[in-house]
Amino acid sequence: MSTTKKKPPISHQKQQQQVNRKALIWIGAAFVVIVAAVAVMLALNV
Repeated sequence: MSTTKKKPPISHQKQQQQVNRKALIWIGAAFVVIVAAVAVMLALNV
């Protein structure tokens, strides 16, 4: 009399992981731009 539990669709899990990956890429790119700008300012003594 036991019923099987429904598993969440796999496509939903992949989509959520892809969004997180894109967010990490954007954050990483922004961090690199900020570090590069600070390095240029330090090099030019601004």
